[in-house]
Amino acid sequence: MQVKIFEGFAVFLKAFEAEENNDVSATVQEILATVQKSGDAALREYTERFDDVIPESWMVQKSVLAEALESLDHDLFHILEEAADNIMFFHERQKTESQLDFSPDGTVLGWKVTPVDSVGIYIPGGRAVYPSTLLMNVIPAQVAEVPRIALVSPPGPSGLPHPLVMASAALMGLEELYAVGGAQSIGALAFGTESIQKVVKITGPGNAYVAEAKRQVYGTVGIDSFAGPSEIMVVCDRDDIPVEYLVRDMLSQAEHDPDAGAILVTTSTKQAKEVAKRLKELVPTLPRRNIIEASFANRSAIIVAKDLSEIFEVINELAPEHLEVLTKQPFDDLHRIRNAGAIFLGPNTPEPVGDYFAGPNHTLPTSGCAKFSSPLGVQDFVKTSSVISYSDERLQNQGEQIIRFAEEEGLFAHAAAIKVRLENQ
Repeated sequence: MQVKIFEGFAVFLKAFEAEENNDVSATVQEILATVQKSGDAALREYTERFDDVIPESWMVQKSVLAEALESLDHDLFHILEEAADNIMFFHERQKTESQLDFSPDGTVLGWKVTPVDSVGIYIPGGRAVYPSTLLMNVIPAQVAEVPRIALVSPPGPSGLPHPLVMASAALMGLEELYAVGGAQSIGALAFGTESIQKVVKITGPGNAYVAEAKRQVYGTVGIDSFAGPSEIMVVCDRDDIPVEYLVRDMLSQAEHDPDAGAILVTTSTKQAKEVAKRLKELVPTLPRRNIIEASFANRSAIIVAKDLSEIFEVINELAPEHLEVLTKQPFDDLHRIRNAGAIFLGPNTPEPVGDYFAGPNHTLPTSGCAKFSSPLGVQDFVKTSSVISYSDERLQNQGEQIIRFAEEEGLFAHAAAIKVRLENQ
């Protein structure tokens, strides 16, 4: 297996700047158009083609969900339950309330916070099963008090989603889970079919086709983000960090997908070579070695930075989804990080603690989007409406200024709506 080592950030950028992703937009456009036109018939066609199965019913029966939860291993049940409690506790802190400000003259200004009417959540089921994704998407929606939460997840050979997905849905008290995946499920959520009622927002990660489908239906519905493949950056300026920590942390994301990215940025050439050597020894022995090898061929690498300043230049330019900070003073360095999805500080905080258990959301901006966007949270499931109620006194005091402003823009009907009220007061 090849592990690329780059001496300096500029060399790395030059090597990766020509990389392009496959264009799947035409295929997705056709799928969405067919689902919009043909509804359930299109779902049957695409599910049989891509999943080699036709579910007896798109919606999973409540009794099947309950049975999946009852069949869950006792210890695993309590692990999921405790993880859900941690995630719930963290997201409860994100809640915002409506607010009205009452001025002495009687004017009222503020905002009203309202949950979205409905949300559709995509739970992947291809290369791996992700009950953690279900918890991370459902819980903030529940905290936001979204009245309808619908889940979609690809069916397995049984015609049902993975048992862990069904059990997790039941654990969270959900009853609307559909055995359909891929771009066709995004079309069903966006446009509705005979069996699936449309939603107003779609969240949740998926493969390139799911991500492209979300991009294409944006505007018809809201979405959480344009998600790309998973990625991790581990930065280190310490010689005492075990090589095995660095190797295992890189692999924690490289095993997700052939296009996943795992980048180590270190100030030590010696450390870089030791990590590369250990990766070459270890990867051939791992269960998901083919995926990992593809990741290192495509988007993973080791960068040798000249100093700590260059490490933070790399961080802020690439804006990684997951960032592990293994520097000598990670908390002192925190202020130097402007762009990252989730920041893991110190050697006792590997990325999986955030994926599963700590509480902050693991649905994060990818592909540099952390420069302008944030992790999924309660705010993604609510919207605010401005509230304005002018008093007579405030309108009299400010009316002429509003009229002048409107007339300067050439919007005389705007101005007239103010004038008629001033004349009648």
